[in-house]
Amino acid sequence: MGEPVRQPRIILGIIAAMIGGCAGYFAFHWIIRQGFYALIVPAGMLGLAAGYGVRDRSQPFAIACGIAGLGLGILTEWTYAPFLADGSFLFFTTHLHNKSPLTLIMLAIGTVISYRLALGPDRIAGPADDSR
Repeated sequence: MGEPVRQPRIILGIIAAMIGGCAGYFAFHWIIRQGFYALIVPAGMLGLAAGYGVRDRSQPFAIACGIAGLGLGILTEWTYAPFLADGSFLFFTTHLHNKSPLTLIMLAIGTVISYRLALGPDRIAGPADDSR
């Protein structure tokens, strides 16, 4: 008979992602008070925590974390620098393209990092592990 299929621990990954995302959100606001703009941090911490929580690779989970990382990045930027014309979140999301190129680049990089880190740590196959 074949080996049992290992299921990723999605629930633990989701809880870890929420904790990492909250920590990243507050870390961003602390870093901004120090004079640095680190919009990649919230999404990156979300993905990092999710990857260690889920432990096994799960492509759908990583995609969901990438999307959540983008959403968290947008929410973080809105709380830090809403538009002066209208401070609502709906106005912010519909006019997001008017933000500076640096902000948009950091949102994109944060999304990719969140996705990549949510895949979990790479495991190198050793001599005893030929299953890959």
